[in-house]
Amino acid sequence: MNIANWLNDAAHRWPTRPALFEGDRQVADYQRFADHVRALASELSEQHGIQAGDRVALFMKNCCQYLELFYAIWWVGAIAVPINCKLHRNEAAWIAGNAEARLIFTDDGEQFAQGELPEGCSELAGLRGSVDHRIEPLSVAAPTPRHADDLAWLFYTSGTTGRSKGVMLSHGNLMAMSLCYPVDVDAVSAADAVVYAAPMSHGAGLYNFIHVRCGARHVVPASRGFKAAELFELATTLGDVTLFAAPTMVKRIVGQARQQGYGGEGIKTIVYGGAPMYLADLQDAVDTFGSRLVQIYGQGESPMTVSALPREVIADRTHPQWVRLASSVGLAQSCVEIRIVDAERKPLATGQSGEIAVRGATVMQGYWRNEASTREALVDGWLFTGDIGYLDHEGYLTLTDRSKDVIISGGSNVYPREVEEVLALHPDVFEVCVVGEPDPEWGESVVAFVVARDRSLLEERALNAWFVERMASFKKPKKYVFRAELPKNSYGKILKTDLRLWLKEAASTAAAP
Repeated sequence: MNIANWLNDAAHRWPTRPALFEGDRQVADYQRFADHVRALASELSEQHGIQAGDRVALFMKNCCQYLELFYAIWWVGAIAVPINCKLHRNEAAWIAGNAEARLIFTDDGEQFAQGELPEGCSELAGLRGSVDHRIEPLSVAAPTPRHADDLAWLFYTSGTTGRSKGVMLSHGNLMAMSLCYPVDVDAVSAADAVVYAAPMSHGAGLYNFIHVRCGARHVVPASRGFKAAELFELATTLGDVTLFAAPTMVKRIVGQARQQGYGGEGIKTIVYGGAPMYLADLQDAVDTFGSRLVQIYGQGESPMTVSALPREVIADRTHPQWVRLASSVGLAQSCVEIRIVDAERKPLATGQSGEIAVRGATVMQGYWRNEASTREALVDGWLFTGDIGYLDHEGYLTLTDRSKDVIISGGSNVYPREVEEVLALHPDVFEVCVVGEPDPEWGESVVAFVVARDRSLLEERALNAWFVERMASFKKPKKYVFRAELPKNSYGKILKTDLRLWLKEAASTAAAP
């Protein structure tokens, strides 16, 4: 089944329901949304020869046309290759080449110079003025039939540790992910307004499907990105706003809300995930917004769908086990099962820490043109995530770290996440990231990069004293590096590779004669 059928069905059921918004201005109902998609699908097919199975890339900022192009690509049975607009055009060109994309849509059709795109890939303008401009549907009346295993979305990983890999997501994967959402994450109704403040090329865009299926509103901020104050205005005007946000975005939302005296009016749900949410930041968010937060854990390889932590658990600060539960990433979502395995990929007992493995209908088909990586990640239907964690007696999953980030110091494992959690609780610490540094005596030593709220008020000695009162001293950082900010990728994830490189370069400089 082609997932574009969901839009076709919504247009037949609710033709006059509000569908697309630029800021607080409605620009299309569901009938008009579908008409635009049919017209674009006809153009893809007739003018550009796009057929089922072809790849079409999108390298654009968030906009209503992004959704229209998505559905036009699926309408003809092709595969969407969304590329984060914050990447350099050289990176985007590499992804287009690796995907063997026939077309790449950019805002103005003029992002690439002659010769920068791979042979056989043409650039087109994705923005074509206001979506109020009438486009008559042409020849493609209904979505092209597809099977559940046919590819729909080719998702390129963020590539913070090397070249991106193309995650192959099928129509069936996307449907399973979407149907888990109202069961495990948040109920959806036509009154909802999903706001695309994070990149539509990734998690935020994936949540469009269930909102289309339920005939909800789709809102692109006028800024086409994330601005906390703008989000608050939209929530107040439109009501029942839902959005996906990385923890760094939540932190900024909370700070702006406290500055304005805003308590979340008009916001229905903030779904957060994609990076660690430290307990101190979650406490601030709950104190500010109350029962509006839901956590999800997933990977591109099992998109947005491994586990979920419900709003009632997050909001109940009076629960005697709140710290344990809020520190977890919740329970397995409906369509997946979770297993914790050792280094030989054998199952571990409850409470034992190991690699998280996932099996279910959302798990990817494999990596695009990369059989070696596929064989490593997928075994007997199980996806081996590379994340480290444990399941407790109630089935709550707690993440400790990525397997590659574990620090082995003096023969003992130190999980950066647990060190970061303790330091993040210090009232003068704004942000922290912990990595390992080669050490001739210990193998690796623990290094903490710290962003202080006020550098004049924070000393290394005070941080050490704070830490040893709360955690074993062998896990204490051997070094603190104070920074004005931490390097992040376009999704808000801290780039630990950049921090390790900085340490390596600093060590080389110190050793130079």
